[in-house]
Formats: sequence, C-alpha cells, structure tokens
Amino acid sequence: MLTQLLIRNYALIKSLDLTPHSGLNVITGETGAGKSIMLGAMGLLMGERADTKALWAEGEKCVAEAHFSTNPADLQEIFENQDLDVEASTVLRREISASGKSRAFINDTPVTLDVLRTISSRLMDIHSQHDTLALAHRGFQLSLIDSFAQNHQLRTRYAEHWAQLVAARQKYKEVTEQAERLKQESDYISFQLDELNKAALAEGEQEQLESDVKVLENAEEIKQRLHQSIALLSHTESSAQNTISEARGILQPLAQFSDMYRQLVHRMESLRIELADIVRELEHAEERVEFDPDKATEAQSRLSTIYQLQKKHRCHSVGDLLQLRDDLQAKANTIKNIDHEIAHAQQQLAACEWRVADSGAKLSQSRLTVFQPLTKKITVLLQELGMPDAQIKIEHEAVTPQASGCDNIDVLFSANKGMAPKPLVQVASGGEFARLMFAVKFVMAERTAMPTLVLDEIDTGVSGEIALRLGKLMQAMAKNHQVIAISHLPQIAARGQAHYLVYKSTEGKKAVSHLRLLTDEERVTEIAKMIGGDKPSASALANARELMA
Repeated sequence: MLTQLLIRNYALIKSLDLTPHSGLNVITGETGAGKSIMLGAMGLLMGERADTKALWAEGEKCVAEAHFSTNPADLQEIFENQDLDVEASTVLRREISASGKSRAFINDTPVTLDVLRTISSRLMDIHSQHDTLALAHRGFQLSLIDSFAQNHQLRTRYAEHWAQLVAARQKYKEVTEQAERLKQESDYISFQLDELNKAALAEGEQEQLESDVKVLENAEEIKQRLHQSIALLSHTESSAQNTISEARGILQPLAQFSDMYRQLVHRMESLRIELADIVRELEHAEERVEFDPDKATEAQSRLSTIYQLQKKHRCHSVGDLLQLRDDLQAKANTIKNIDHEIAHAQQQLAACEWRVADSGAKLSQSRLTVFQPLTKKITVLLQELGMPDAQIKIEHEAVTPQASGCDNIDVLFSANKGMAPKPLVQVASGGEFARLMFAVKFVMAERTAMPTLVLDEIDTGVSGEIALRLGKLMQAMAKNHQVIAISHLPQIAARGQAHYLVYKSTEGKKAVSHLRLLTDEERVTEIAKMIGGDKPSASALANARELMA
C-alpha cells in the first residue's frame, strides 16, 4: 500500500506530504482547490507525460515521490524482469527539471518511463474522470473479463505465442521476398560468379604482375647494368674484390702489433665476404633477366583483365574482387537452398499458428465461463446502487487470432425495465456510467492484488440514498485494498477512515494548494459545509454527525 506521497513544485502545489490510512481515505475540497492537480502529480509516477508549464516555481525542479509497503514475493518476478532488486519498501520518484528534462527512479535506481509504468501499474490503479469513458472500449472490457476470470497466466502465454507468431510471419515474409529477389537476380549472379571464377585470381597477384612487367619491359637495360656492375666488382684485374683482397694482405702483418690493426684487418675480411656475396646475387639476378616479348605481352594481358574486372565491379584491389566472388558464391548457395529455407519458415509459421490457436482457444474458453457470473455480480452491485432494473449482457464473437486473443467482446447495458441492452455508448448517462464503472472497479478489485486504488470522483451523478450505498461499498472495498477517493459527496466523505481537505491560499502573487488531515470535529464541520454551504446550520451539523455515525 501507499505509505507516503510527496509532491514538490507541481502546478498549484508548492509542497505536499500525504501519509494515507491503510483503508478508505477521502479527499474533499472546493472545485479548483487542487484535488485533480494532486491526481496529475500522481500520474507522473504512472509514467504520464510531463510539462514544464506545470512547475509552480519555474526555476526549480518538480518532484513526485511515492513510498509503498510491498510484499517482495508478489513483485519478485516483475522486478527481476526489469533487472531491479525487490525490497519490502518500494520508492517511485519522478523529477522534472526546469529545462523540461524528465528522470524516473525506482529505489534510487534510474529507470526508463516504460519500466516506471510497468512497476507502478502493479502498485497503484488510478481512475480519473476521463477513464469512465474507457468502459465503452472493447479492450477495457476484455481486461475486465480477464481480471474476473484470473486469466493472467493464460493471457501471458497467449501473448508469448502471439509474439512468436508475429516474428514467424515476418521471417516467412522476409524469406519469400528474398527468394523472389534472388531468383530474379539468379542469372546475373551466376554470370558474374562464373566470370570471376574463370579469372582464377590470387591474392597479391596484381602487385607481382606489375613488378614483372616493369622488369620485362626494361630487360635489356637491366641486364646491361647488372653485367657492368659485376665486371667492376669482380671480373677485372682492378676489380673491387681484388683491390680489397690486396689491401687486406698488406695490412695482415700489422695485426701482431696492435688491436686496432687487428680490428681493421677483421673489418677488411668482412667487407671482402660481403662484396663476394653481393657479386653472387648480381650474377644470379643477371641470369634471371631475359628479354621475352611474349612473356611481357602475357603479363600485360593478365593485368588488363584484372583492371577491367576492378573497373567493372568498382573494386580497388584483387582482394576486393575475391571478397565479391565469395559474396556472390554465398548468394548462389542461398539461391540453391532458398526452397529449403522457405519450407522451414513455413513449418515454423504453421507451428506458431497452431500454438496461438491452442492457447487462444483455452483463453476464450476461460472467458466464456465467467460471462454469466460476471454479469450477475455486476447486476447485483448495480441493484445495490439504486438500479433495480439494470441488465448486463456480454456479446461474444469468435474472430481470427489477434493481439488480445480470438474474441470480440461487447458489453451491453440497459438501466431501465423493458429496454433491451445496447452498447454502452448508446444508453448510459453520466450517473449510470459512474455507477457502472464503480461496480466494475469493485469486481476487478476483488480479483486482483492491486494494493492501492485511487478513485477520482467516481461518484459523479450520484446523490442521496445511492451515495450512502456507494460509500458502504467503498468501505467494503477498503477492507482488502487501500482506497483513496476524491469526492464531492458528504455521504462518501463520512465513510472515510481518514479525511483530507484540499484548500487554496495565496502566497505572494501565486495561488498555492494545501492538503491536511482533518480531526473528527473538523470533519463534522467540513461535511456539514458539503451539505449546507460555507456557514452550515445546526441541522447540517447534526446531519454530518449522523452520517459519520
């Protein structure tokens, strides 16, 4: 249940601190005093949109914070699914900065608004005046039936199977579209792949060919210069090799006189060995150089083929062409196997359709079994609320599977004797809608573990004896749930186990809303004002005491 509500800097609320009773809490106040504003701040904790225009002081941030006493076992699964630690006390907080930036927290852990909505929806249910209109929507009516039938597990399983079916349909669509596209491109892919395979390209081939062509085109000059270099180094009497050998021989006897001379002789020997090695490599290089016009033409032709392929496929290297060849081969393999992929996707789709049909049938059966007890329960409640001739009927139509199941539901209603039940939007007045919605909330509360219910003027259009009965039912609801009722009826206010007054004052040039818990005597006075105006008479005060008694 809600143990504390803190609101700072929101609309007309500068600062509000509410510690509600565990049972029935009633909030009253004049129109415009700020009752609905408090509800709007609570809506921030439900993940509703924030607006910086709602800040009381424009330069300060708005904070809405709610503390809940919770049973960790009831919330373990949903908290784990959101990667949050469940605790005996859960704190929801929403902050709106002056710049409009919104932040949400659960137990001081930053969360997204989606996560805040998911968690807050398990802790608190807020019924606003606008929500009464939702009763006419089929989605809400299905939720009512599923709550009464306690279909949470069936609905969750169906939702899982539906999500799998949607994914399988998408996969089948993608595979079939890919198959159509690839089959259209098949001949072109095959031609390109065949062309690249015939080219028999090799990594590094282009660089080697370009080097070979340069050598072949300049073979005569290369061979001549190599020959001249070899002659100068080795093949003449005054060659470098002979000169170095002769100089080493001259220095050799000096090695005995000094380490310096010995090192010079050693370096001369190393130089002679290195030069001999260079001569051998030059000779081998000269032998390999040959002037072969046919070989040069062949290399140039091969390079031309590579250049043409690169230009055609907009590639910069042989490596890019090889990658293209591998990609084309993969597409070719896919084309060969596409029929198998289609068959597999079709098989998966059929399996998902079967699971949806099976879980949908079980969900539908569960829904059908509660139509009669649900309509009977609501009818009895409506009779208690002064509608003795009220009739509720649920029309059902089996439909092809959709996100909510395989059922179209329409709740029909008649408030008067002799009138056939019709869709809610056609027959219900404001007061009738309010009583019907309360009956629905009462039924749903009995079947759910929702700890805190907030009802905003759900008593609209109700008065007199019916208001008394409505108050008794709220008391009954509050035995198992914490109820916070915003009301304008003295009959409801008198039933509260805690009565809070919302009132407005002026601070500087700004209006400010306040909330305070009334004492028993203050309650008598306030309820008397609701009965007889700002200056209640003795009889109004007596009526107030009688209502409270």
